Amino acid sequence: MRFAVRVTATATAALLTAQFFTLPLHGLWVVLTAIVVTQLSVGGSVHASVEYFVGTLGGAVFAGLVGFAIPHTSVAAQIGVLALVIAPLGFAAAVSPQFRVAPFSAVLVLLISGQLGEGPIGSALTRMAEVALGGAIAVIVSLLIVPVRADRLVREAAAGVLNQMADHLPKILAGVFASPHLAELRAMQDSIGHKVAALQDAVEEVERERPISFTSVPDPAPLPRTLLRLRHDFIIMGRASAEPLPADLNAALKPILDRAGAVISGYFRGCARALTTHHSPLPPLEPVTAELDSCASQLTALQQRELRHLSVAQLEQLFALGFGLEQLQQNVTDLARCVRDWAISPR
Repeated sequence: MRFAVRVTATATAALLTAQFFTLPLHGLWVVLTAIVVTQLSVGGSVHASVEYFVGTLGGAVFAGLVGFAIPHTSVAAQIGVLALVIAPLGFAAAVSPQFRVAPFSAVLVLLISGQLGEGPIGSALTRMAEVALGGAIAVIVSLLIVPVRADRLVREAAAGVLNQMADHLPKILAGVFASPHLAELRAMQDSIGHKVAALQDAVEEVERERPISFTSVPDPAPLPRTLLRLRHDFIIMGRASAEPLPADLNAALKPILDRAGAVISGYFRGCARALTTHHSPLPPLEPVTAELDSCASQLTALQQRELRHLSVAQLEQLFALGFGLEQLQQNVTDLARCVRDWAISPR
């Protein structure tokens, strides 16, 4: 709803501005640019505006120069000039995403300039001015009309990762005794990976927004880095549950892992609430570390007791499980520090 209100305000403001300056085609390029570059957050709008302007600059200037240098009044000449312009711009778009709109801009400069009574150079300059105006309107509206800061997207994305981990951890640990279907296990790992990638995108928008946001937020880099390491821990534990362990270990190991899964999942959900809810307290870390310490010691004792009765592959599973839980304990401590920094920062 916020985005719908903002993009509507952007389109209206762009059209009014275009009418005020009596721009050609009723300000078509100003309105289209303003709508295209308006993103969910202020930082996203800034990045999209800069990228769109760079692409338009490259396409319009190149097309204007070629169109000015080579007359193209006949159909055959227009086709030749169009091919001559689009080929290098298409290559540039393949090399750098900043030039994705360059071929589009070049086509408009070449084909519309004659219809408006403009020369190629004049058309290129007009298009660049309209794109700059549309981008500026989009950024200003994003700052003033129901703004959504990129740090809010970071909080929500990180909370999504943590809630996903809280849902999947008990299932992965339970797979030590009743292995989940490999497709199901892969789907759980992929879903966490996709959410971590979305978090990284939001973090990049925070960096782009910093020069104009005038807000103080923590360094956003450690949070996705910590969650990525936690995802690697999940992968290690998932490999340990690829094949179920013998049933006679069930009575000794299952209660340990069930309890650890419940405690850690509860902690992840508490961290997610602390990130997204103003008055939600930070969950205590001590029960998690105590549970993981207990789990590690009992797992080590079980490995020593069952050393002669297990195959090499089964021992590798137990070692992988223990290593995953050990790494999880270290990364949960880092997570607590990251969540604390974000929870006490202004919103």
